[in-house]
Amino acid sequence: MATRAAAATLSAATSSLLRQTLRFHPPIIIWSSKLIQSRPIQRVPSPSCHRRSASLRPHGFRVPCRVPPQRFVRHIASSTNEEAAARAAAATADTGGPTIFDKIIAKEIPSTVVYEDDKVLAFRDINPQAPAHVLVIPKVRDGLTGLDKAEPRHVEILGQLLCAAKVVAEKEGLANGYRVVINNGPEGCQSVYHLHLHVLGGRQMKWPAG
Repeated sequence: MATRAAAATLSAATSSLLRQTLRFHPPIIIWSSKLIQSRPIQRVPSPSCHRRSASLRPHGFRVPCRVPPQRFVRHIASSTNEEAAARAAAATADTGGPTIFDKIIAKEIPSTVVYEDDKVLAFRDINPQAPAHVLVIPKVRDGLTGLDKAEPRHVEILGQLLCAAKVVAEKEGLANGYRVVINNGPEGCQSVYHLHLHVLGGRQMKWPAG
């Protein structure tokens, strides 16, 4: 009887110790088609492109490293090209030779005309910088290679250009707003030395411009 009592006491103590052990150190159960067995966690080395989150490290979770945002250079390249074209155009600005706009006015080069009257021609830019981008030019240059060449005799045509810009904006459905730009000189990125207005719209403009 004493032997059985001692065995029962030992069994109860062993069971209690086992329960406490399992409570603080639970095994990982691996299911198999043949048997169920317990084995310690086998940690796989983290790839170099992963790191462990500090808050999740005790559980062994891994999260991808944050990839630096890709930089897009399209806008920079476009700006550089425009600046180079402006410098090249400035070198021949005072020769008074015909420009591409003279050929468009003469219908030697096709264009998509948005508005036209006897003094002004407006057509779509072939390299648009906005959903709506229309150029407004005087049909007769009359020395107006740029805004800096304006004289009192040009007051009428300058007003007509602005009125035409307003008509173009209405035709393009720019009721929520638009921008009218005149580039002047190489630092103003003027690439054609025949005064012209850019009418841009169809998107939210930013400020400062340029």
